[in-house]
Amino acid sequence: MQYQTSEETTYRKTILGSGIRVVSETIPYVRSVSVGVWANVGSRDEDEHRNGISHFLEHMVFKGTKNRSVKEIAQSLESVGGFMNAFTTKEQTCFYARVLDERLPKAIDVLSDLLQNATFDGQEMEREKTVVIEELKNGEDDPEDLIHDHFERILFPRHSLGYPIIGTEKNLRAFTRKDLFDHVQSHYGPSNMVVAAAGNVDHDNLVRLVNRAFHPARHSSNGHTRVRPRKRKAKPSTKEIRKPITQAHLCLGTVGYSIHHKDRYPLLVLNALLGDGMSSRLYQTIRERHGLAYSVYSFISFLSDTGVFGAYIGTDRNKVDDALKLIHRELKRLRDKPVSKAELDRTKSQIKGTMMLGLENMSGRMMRLGSSELNFGSFVPLDAVLARVDGVTSDRMQRVANDLFVEENFSTVFVRPSES
Repeated sequence: MQYQTSEETTYRKTILGSGIRVVSETIPYVRSVSVGVWANVGSRDEDEHRNGISHFLEHMVFKGTKNRSVKEIAQSLESVGGFMNAFTTKEQTCFYARVLDERLPKAIDVLSDLLQNATFDGQEMEREKTVVIEELKNGEDDPEDLIHDHFERILFPRHSLGYPIIGTEKNLRAFTRKDLFDHVQSHYGPSNMVVAAAGNVDHDNLVRLVNRAFHPARHSSNGHTRVRPRKRKAKPSTKEIRKPITQAHLCLGTVGYSIHHKDRYPLLVLNALLGDGMSSRLYQTIRERHGLAYSVYSFISFLSDTGVFGAYIGTDRNKVDDALKLIHRELKRLRDKPVSKAELDRTKSQIKGTMMLGLENMSGRMMRLGSSELNFGSFVPLDAVLARVDGVTSDRMQRVANDLFVEENFSTVFVRPSES
């Protein structure tokens, strides 16, 4: 049992006899609870022929259980003013709900039912395959979505980190009920799961509810071993795609740091300063000063053993070279010249303010709880995170910039208008 308290919140953690971890943050001055059931499985845990199954399973659990029909699942929490949803990432899957505090037992009952009693009905599977394929096509029709998928593929060639989370149409059409049941058995064991709740929740009551609702004997596996990505070749990759669109899109970047890397906070500050928001350097230079783009930003992704850094821009087909030069110029500035104290302080304030504002959202707090437990095995207090942000220096940022922002090591994807 672990505790961390402040005047207004209390964090607690219990590991059940089954191995399921239960974490909670009690905020007594609200009337709602956000609760999520997390599984330590995502698209990187799939092989080429099973790519997309984690995301498809996320869809299918809502399509009927032994106890509830599709409509009854939809009405179960909406009828009491709550809502329920799910998402899949490269490394994690989360099924979550937000309800009034008095409805927490109902939320736990429904979520546990989805994860333990889904029937994966054949007719529902065929219907949902069509739905997910339409979701896939929607992404292929959106150049900004499409370019990020291709960017990850060239960063992690021949590795599951380069697979799209949604999978492929060929795989989706081939999935069977047995594939889904096998995936549950392989990756939804109790030691691979976390139940996280934030809001007006009593931890001991939450533990009782989870103990009563989850029956780990139904799972035959307690976890899995991840495949570490191969090191990329030093030579960058370039890919060009032609689509019947009017604007050109560009995404460039490189493999970054893992969530455990000692320099992840300097990179976090660097990314915010470079391309996060209207005051960032890329926005001010490319959009405000040169008028080359409506949308331009940089981004980072921290994974368990690696990461991604990149920048994106959508611009006129004849301005791609100009935009690319400006992006590289801003990256070179960060390598060559230390960030001023005024700009560093402003960026830190931006990051800290965004984090603190997120505390007003119970779902955001629950997301921090669940992801922290899966990534670190413990809760990382916001005060500790803010202190790490405050501790970032200009010298450390410049060192990170010289390590990562090397043009020769960047991979680039272009989506250009087709000639027709």
